[in-house]
Amino acid sequence: MSHGSARTTFQGRLLIVQRHQLGWKQAHIAAAMGISRKCVKTWLDRYAAEGETGLVTRSSRPHSTPTQTSAVLELQVVAVRRERRCGREEISSVTGVPARTVSRILARRGLPPLSMLDPITGRVIRASKLTAVRYERSRPGELAHMDVKKLARIPDGGGWRAHGRGAGSIQRDRSTRVGFDYVHSLVDDYTRLTYSEVHGDEQGPTCAAFLARAASYFAAHGITRIEELMTDNAWAYKWSLRDICAQLGIRQIFIKAHCPWQNGKVERLNRTLLTEWAYRRVYLTNAERTAALAPWLEHYNTRRRHSALGGHPPISRLRPT
Repeated sequence: MSHGSARTTFQGRLLIVQRHQLGWKQAHIAAAMGISRKCVKTWLDRYAAEGETGLVTRSSRPHSTPTQTSAVLELQVVAVRRERRCGREEISSVTGVPARTVSRILARRGLPPLSMLDPITGRVIRASKLTAVRYERSRPGELAHMDVKKLARIPDGGGWRAHGRGAGSIQRDRSTRVGFDYVHSLVDDYTRLTYSEVHGDEQGPTCAAFLARAASYFAAHGITRIEELMTDNAWAYKWSLRDICAQLGIRQIFIKAHCPWQNGKVERLNRTLLTEWAYRRVYLTNAERTAALAPWLEHYNTRRRHSALGGHPPISRLRPT
C-alpha cells in the first residue's frame, strides 16, 4: 500500500511499464500521468532489474545506519531504565548517551513512558489523569506547592519487603500495628527546589511549624519570600496556616475539590519520593528510612537531573548564596 503522498500506486507503476512497452516516450508517459520524467525512469529501471516485484512499495529506510547507537549501549540504556525507572535525563547522565537518543532507543525497544507505569512495581497501568495544561511561574518564590504523603511505618527488623509476605509479614499478622508516617513537602514552582520532613501526624500545628521551617530553608537558598502557596482543601491547610501565612506575607491558593492534579508538581514529587527514597532499597527500621530522607533531598536539589528543567537540578535556577 502506498503512503499518503505517493503519486502512483502499484497499478499506476504497472501502467507506466505497459505504456513504455507500447512505444510511448518517457516524456509523454510523465505528462499523461502528472509525474516527473525521473519518476518514470526510476520505475522503468526497477522493472527492468526486478520485474513486477520491483514495482511494489518498499520502505524508504536506509539499508544501513552506521551512526546508530550500538546494540551494547542500547542494552545499557534499557537496563538503567528498567532498574531505576528514571527519566531520559538521568539515564543520559549514567550512560553518556544524549537525552534525545535515549528517547529514540526507548521507543525503538518498545518501552512504555513512565506515566504509564506503576511507580513501585514498574508494571503498566492505566493513567488516572492526563492533562495537556502545563504552566510554570517566572521567578523563584512566586508560587510554592505544599502537600502531605501518608506512608506506612517499617516495623523493627524490617517488613514484608525485607522478609517476604509469607514469613512473619505484617500483612498476615493483623494484630501488628505499625502506624503511619506523614511526609510533609514544599516545592517551589519555578526552580523545583524541595524541602521535606517526616512527622507523626498531619495536624494543623505540625503543618504550620513545617511551613515556617521550609520558608527558612528556602531563604537560605536564595528564595527570600514565598508569594503564594497552593494546597488542597484539607482543614489543617485552610485554617491552621492562616497565621503563619500572614506572618510570612504569603497568599493562600486552594485547588478545586477532588482535583489533585491541579497541585501536580508536589503530587509528582510524592511519587518521586516513593520510588527514589522510600522504596528504593530495603530498610530494616523506620528510623533508618527517615534518616535517609535528608541526603536524598540534598541529591535531589543539587545533583538529580530534572526533565522539566532541561536536564539540570533545581539548584541551577537559584542565585548563588
